[in-house]
Amino acid sequence: MKIGKDTVVSLAYELFDLDGNLIEKTSEPIGYLHGGYQGIFEVVEKSLDGKSVGDAVDVKLDPAEAFGDYDESLVHLEPADKFPGSIEIGMEFEGHQEDGQSKTIFRVTDVADEKVVVDGNHPLAGLGLMFKCKIESIRAASAEELAHGHVHGAGGHNH
Repeated sequence: MKIGKDTVVSLAYELFDLDGNLIEKTSEPIGYLHGGYQGIFEVVEKSLDGKSVGDAVDVKLDPAEAFGDYDESLVHLEPADKFPGSIEIGMEFEGHQEDGQSKTIFRVTDVADEKVVVDGNHPLAGLGLMFKCKIESIRAASAEELAHGHVHGAGGHNH
């Protein structure tokens, strides 16, 4: 079977920055629904189309193809008293962007002098990446997976 629209693809992957530093590596294969369901980077999905079990694919991603460009407007300096309890670097909070509508996850990146720096950018925003993967399995998606737009069961999403 080859990877195509409405197939469930299981793959093992490694993600590197462009200097070759390992950022993330799967311990077990992960599954995604192939065919425009936003389960994987679009450029990676296009590179996997038509491939078979055992094939390896390496894809270089520009920032816009990965987690986007770094947006300085998503970095805010806030008074510490706006936050509940004790604040630590790495904590995450859901907040609204200036339009009042868009929800964003903000990460605390610094705390000093009763001030807190929060950043709504993805930690890998602005970075070019190298995505390396090997296809472990391919199967037809179930009707339920297609209706929900994502994989169910082992290696995928469980309700």
